[in-house]
Amino acid sequence: MNIYDLTFEQMVKFLSEYGDKKSRAEAIFHSLYADCVEKISDIDVNPKTIDILKKNFELNMPECVSEVCGENAVKYLFKLSDGNLIESVLMRHEYGDSVCVSTQAGCNMDCAFCRSGRMKKIRDLTSGEILGQIIYIKKKIGNIKGIAVMGIGEPFDNYENVISFIDTALYQKGLCIGPKHITVSTCGLVPKIEALEKSKYNINLAVSLHAPNDELRSELMPINRRYPLDVLIPAVKHFSVTTNRRVTLEYVMLKGVNDTTKCAEQLAALIADTKCYINIIRYNPSDGDKFECSDFEQIMRFYDVLKKNGVQVTMRRKMGVGVNAGCGQLRGETMDNNQKKH
Repeated sequence: MNIYDLTFEQMVKFLSEYGDKKSRAEAIFHSLYADCVEKISDIDVNPKTIDILKKNFELNMPECVSEVCGENAVKYLFKLSDGNLIESVLMRHEYGDSVCVSTQAGCNMDCAFCRSGRMKKIRDLTSGEILGQIIYIKKKIGNIKGIAVMGIGEPFDNYENVISFIDTALYQKGLCIGPKHITVSTCGLVPKIEALEKSKYNINLAVSLHAPNDELRSELMPINRRYPLDVLIPAVKHFSVTTNRRVTLEYVMLKGVNDTTKCAEQLAALIADTKCYINIIRYNPSDGDKFECSDFEQIMRFYDVLKKNGVQVTMRRKMGVGVNAGCGQLRGETMDNNQKKH
């Protein structure tokens, strides 16, 4: 078993079977997540505990096979122990660096504009494989301010492993990231939104909306047929009220598709009584894509309609265009190239 797959409480329970105290688990977690040791033998505990750990665990890190640097983003392509490829993105901000992690190899949500959606899910990542992405990047750059669970895969389609990852990310002896600096994004799996709301993890929620009506959203995002807007929006509103967290609604701008003034007016009406804000995202196209990014002038018209209707709206800084930082782009390009070679 990968030692990174254990939460702190699981480590405490495991060690108690060998007569070790809670303080021993704290020392192990400090070595793993603060010191980022590369071998179990480097963990700062006594030789007896080292032997126990070696007999039961391995320290399994993803292998970085590609690193593409841009002005404000670095994209990492990782190979897992079974050969599957995933990707992570380091995003540089004035207030600190954050990392966007993947939670699955592939994705089953089939969103029309997403490169990952064109490549079906192969499997879920374990919590340790999600953590491995963070640890690798942390060892290279030092302190990480925030985490975005927005890479390849639908996080809530791998809910239990993602929750275990969040447990370690939040834990003081783990990655020690504050809850305000962790955001999980979902395409709209309502039961898992409700589960997160009831959990002890008071982190941020982002929902990929991308359309203001059911007809268009179902065309772009098949999940809408299962959880349409009259189910999703009340769940989002309830989450926001219960957790006292303002939910982000992500809206990618697709030229001639969802960027009209009418769409902006419908969107404003849809979220009029919610504690949410719209995050406008300029589309990051990939090869063979049928979608284009909306013209900047049209984006600003859309933005102005929302503002005039009292909607809180931000525009995400465009990052990573030169490094294939759109979800699944680097992985997809690599897989395409490998298929051509064979």
